[in-house]
Amino acid sequence: MTSDAPRTLNRLGQSLWLDNITRDLLDSGTLKRYIDEYSVTGLTSNPTIFDKAISRSAWYDQEIRKQLTAGASGEGLFFNLAIQDLSRAADLFLPVYARTGTVDGFVSLEVSPLLAYDTSATVKQAKALHAQANKPNLFIKIPGTAEGLPAIADAIFAGVPVNVTLLFSSEQCKAAADAYMTGLERRIEAGLSADVRSVASLFVSRWDVAISDKVPADLRNTLGMAVGMQAYKAYRDALETDRFQRLANIGARAQRLLFASTGTKDKAASDTLYIDGLAAPNTVNTMPEDTLLAFANHGTAATALPRDGGDAEAVLTAHAKAGIDLTDLARQLQSDGAKAFVKSWNELLGAIASKSKVLA
Repeated sequence: MTSDAPRTLNRLGQSLWLDNITRDLLDSGTLKRYIDEYSVTGLTSNPTIFDKAISRSAWYDQEIRKQLTAGASGEGLFFNLAIQDLSRAADLFLPVYARTGTVDGFVSLEVSPLLAYDTSATVKQAKALHAQANKPNLFIKIPGTAEGLPAIADAIFAGVPVNVTLLFSSEQCKAAADAYMTGLERRIEAGLSADVRSVASLFVSRWDVAISDKVPADLRNTLGMAVGMQAYKAYRDALETDRFQRLANIGARAQRLLFASTGTKDKAASDTLYIDGLAAPNTVNTMPEDTLLAFANHGTAATALPRDGGDAEAVLTAHAKAGIDLTDLARQLQSDGAKAFVKSWNELLGAIASKSKVLA
């Protein structure tokens, strides 16, 4: 049984992306089916996803052998594997990319999380990966840390589409938007096109996980949604600024708000909580595969977020009164997220090393 929820969400104006990529997903035709049946119009990936796919299956064994024979190893070998998968996915989304005037139909590849606090190395790798993939609908993921922001501006200036990751608040989203527009303004000054795409990925569910045992029952699983609604208002406000309107007049497009980490972590809550509740036009929601299937089965998403953020400020105030320092928590979540990505990256490289040793 499937509902019409994915198509409803798409008609409402939100892009539904899958937060997963494996070789089996491609080889089995499952991704193509999700595109055809569930209105999936893009895809994101991260080190944890690849780690599980490589270490827990034999899908990549044959290619790893080829890569080892060719002299590849470690990080370079991983990026070769990842770009193979994401290039195939990018090709599947090319009709979406063309149909939407190059607004939608993107896939995402992350720079090494070890570079999260190294601006110049991040930019260098972002350029290299984008050139290696050679796909117009590939985003390079760069974290929105203090060190990542100038890297985002530099990458945009270089013409590399960027998915700004590890954002946890409207303030962090505003900083990402500033970096994006700075990169575009530098392109215009250099006589280059202002049409370089970006999304800003706001992580939602981790807010609720972080405070689940620190707030009254009536506030549980409401903070992530409120942060998302506040960020949506900030996003819409940014599009109406004179600064962005000047850029739009020369061909720039919006850095679209993307809701990430939208799988429900609390087993007592709805498994489509952050999909049904964060529907909004000209935004993206990227979701894990099990959340996509649940949403296709029984999701609703019939109502768009209010332009003004609805009751977000009241909910955020209630959390502040309950003792939650929202500014400090946003900073902590970003720091913890960067550390978690490094951990996943090291585990991924460890899995590749182990596989390489067995397959060599």
